[in-house]
Amino acid sequence: MVSSAQLRRLKPLYQLVVNNILAIVAVPLAAAAVLKAAELGPVEILARLRALRPAHMFLAAFLPAAAAALYLRLRPRAVYLVDYACFRTNPNCRVPFATFLEHSRVWPGFDERSVRFMTRLLERSGLGEETCLPYAQHYIPPSRDLESSRAEAELVIFSAIDDLLAKTGVSAHDIDILVVNCSLFAPTPSFTDMIIRRYKLREDVRAVHLAGMGCSAGLISVECARNLLQVAPHGARALVVSTETITPNYYMGQERAMLLPNCLFRMGGAAALLSTDGSSARFRLARVVRTLRGAADSAYHCVYQEEDDRGNVGINLSKDLMNIAGDALKANITAMGPLVLPASEQLLFALSFIARKVLNNRIKPYIPDFRTAFEHFCIHAGGRAVIDELQRSLTLSDEQVEASRMTLHRFGNTSSSSLWYELAYIEAKGRMRRGDRVWMIGFGSGFKCNSAAWECIRPAANADGPWANCIHRYPVHIPDVLKH
Repeated sequence: MVSSAQLRRLKPLYQLVVNNILAIVAVPLAAAAVLKAAELGPVEILARLRALRPAHMFLAAFLPAAAAALYLRLRPRAVYLVDYACFRTNPNCRVPFATFLEHSRVWPGFDERSVRFMTRLLERSGLGEETCLPYAQHYIPPSRDLESSRAEAELVIFSAIDDLLAKTGVSAHDIDILVVNCSLFAPTPSFTDMIIRRYKLREDVRAVHLAGMGCSAGLISVECARNLLQVAPHGARALVVSTETITPNYYMGQERAMLLPNCLFRMGGAAALLSTDGSSARFRLARVVRTLRGAADSAYHCVYQEEDDRGNVGINLSKDLMNIAGDALKANITAMGPLVLPASEQLLFALSFIARKVLNNRIKPYIPDFRTAFEHFCIHAGGRAVIDELQRSLTLSDEQVEASRMTLHRFGNTSSSSLWYELAYIEAKGRMRRGDRVWMIGFGSGFKCNSAAWECIRPAANADGPWANCIHRYPVHIPDVLKH
């Protein structure tokens, strides 16, 4: 009987053989062809070639050339990430736990029971003492008016875009496509109009504003920009902006299911520049896979904006959220796996699937080892439970989820922009190498699980970014949560 330890020792050999099966087969065939050619000699080979009809010679040359030309014509253009920038929070926006809870106690809309509940949430959240809320949230009571909401949006978005344009040296006039996502705040004029006015973008810029798409909307924006770049002239540039405006969405009631976002969500945003010109790019976009479970009522309602019985608007997070997220993740990795996994993992997964069908699901399904396909993982920092669940499901090490945990600790849940803060963490730590592959995984209302695969072309030259002033202090130890 072969033990599991012996199987683990044999797995590297299995991977080497299966992943290089083409080379293993091709080398003997090529050697046999060379030996046959040597046996015939050049005179015999030339004689056989002269015996071929001209039509055969033409087809032998034309068909491969035509197939290659057609493939090059029809294949999608490669899309590259030129660079990205994250909003750098200001220390005077910092909200330590004590400040947050003191403000909650002063506000008469929260009773003592609600404050105790939020205290327990913060203690278990995985957030640190340096997360930030917008200026309007520092008032008592918090301001949620339209002017304050616009002020927050402009501060975050313009700061990120300014940093991005400075890093890339690209003029705002050279932007051809603009895609912005913000889920819960959609003013008129839109965010795209706000950016066009501020940076005097061209009149023919293609602008899209995505709203209501949740925390996974950042990768939806990336896919939208990629698709628009396919029909734009070669070398066109797309500006993608991801943020969430906290000011108008602070819940002022006492429903427990709607108090959680108050404790987790913090201000943040990111801007990324995509292009079909890879001459100065830092990453290549390899894949984008989207999964939507909204046809099921439970998935549709698990993250739901509504009013409580007192008319206070907030986001209701269902108790079934983690189960629904797990199902969406399984569907997403099932679609992503064949696109990125090596042949050895795909074969094991296929054999496991067949065995389960034959044995009526009496054996556990084989979970593919995505560590063979990616060196780095950016998991949406939606909360401690989200990161724990994905670490368990994908059998990731503590270091592989470190970027997500530290982003949650330092910046909180910044919604769709959190993935860019995590990528910045990996680069600030100096762990990114040329050729490394990155998997971004985002979750959002609807319910959605979206993911993107990137390949590094040129790592960051320094740690300048949102982590510049604090990366030396990370990683920090986050105590385990005691479950009562």
